[in-house]
Amino acid sequence: MSQTSPKNKIIFSADEKFDWLRLSRTENIGPITFYKLLDIYGTAKNALDALPELSKKGGRKKPLIAPDLKQVEKEYSTLQKLGGEMVCAGEDTYPISLAAIDDAPPILSYIGDLNLTRAPCLAMVGARNASLNGKKFAAKLSKELGQSGQIIVSGLARGIDTAAHEGALDTGTIAVVAGGIDVVYPSENQKLYDDLKQRGLIIAESPLGMEPIARHFPKRNRIVSGLSTGVIVVEAAFKSGSLITARMAGEQGRDVYAIPGYPADPRAQGPNKLIQDGATLITKAQDILQNLENFNDNTLFDNALQATPEIGLVDTSANEKDTAEAQDILLQNLSQMPVGVDELARTCHLSIPSMQMALLEMELAGRLQRLPGNRVVLLDE
Repeated sequence: MSQTSPKNKIIFSADEKFDWLRLSRTENIGPITFYKLLDIYGTAKNALDALPELSKKGGRKKPLIAPDLKQVEKEYSTLQKLGGEMVCAGEDTYPISLAAIDDAPPILSYIGDLNLTRAPCLAMVGARNASLNGKKFAAKLSKELGQSGQIIVSGLARGIDTAAHEGALDTGTIAVVAGGIDVVYPSENQKLYDDLKQRGLIIAESPLGMEPIARHFPKRNRIVSGLSTGVIVVEAAFKSGSLITARMAGEQGRDVYAIPGYPADPRAQGPNKLIQDGATLITKAQDILQNLENFNDNTLFDNALQATPEIGLVDTSANEKDTAEAQDILLQNLSQMPVGVDELARTCHLSIPSMQMALLEMELAGRLQRLPGNRVVLLDE
């Protein structure tokens, strides 16, 4: 069976799901690289077989080895015992809206009702140290939006996230967690976590048992916005994860809504800045519902998927000499500042096959990182 990107609907056997899990859990392989490997090698199994040699060619001293099959089988079995399941990008049950972003997670773990992702979703994010009025407003807003048919998505953090989930428990809410799906963070949200398992949906990209750390939260945030047609920011400091989520939403083509606040309150700096930059100012649920009615966001992702061509195998006709020379040229032109792959191709005058393979080998060796928007950045060695 041919495996491909999340744009194409496919059916997985158990073995294929384990291959996907092993490949997605391998060091240096993020979502964009994962799909690139599938484009080149056709299946996750073929890609796994190619990893040691590819990483060696890219300059890695020790071969890149995927997690052992027994390890991922144990993870999957443990998840099922917890009442959860996994869904791979491309399966019919994978969230359609999430599949439309460049770096959609290849595999998601979930506990609860995955059908909630098929309904219209709105994300609500904000400060962990939110004010009492901010939390009350978030709960009221999420309840009213839920009663109007919207599923509320948030990150299960304290503050605004907690209020958003609690307000929407009766109508449907989705929590995207930064760590493993079995890790309750913060621990004070244990009861809310248990309620979401029974009455909502919990989603995680990270492996079971993984404690959330700082670098996990931006990855979590792209899923929060990716599941949604728009992101609502209630209270947030100028430099905060909520503002990162809003920026990601804009990059993903989602709407951004912001609740204005008192200028002297640091928690109002984020929403007020978003409004200055063009976010939609809202003061009540009807403001958002009216905007959705004026522009039918629910057709956005279906149209995007219908317009996406079938993904075929990438041309791998470049020989080793061409690829090695391409690596040398790319290293002279890359830096710690992101640059577009298309711009690299024009500047470096490289053939597409040799450049593609050189970038892939360097990434698997841990020398560069691929970013959304078809950009790459050199990593410190």
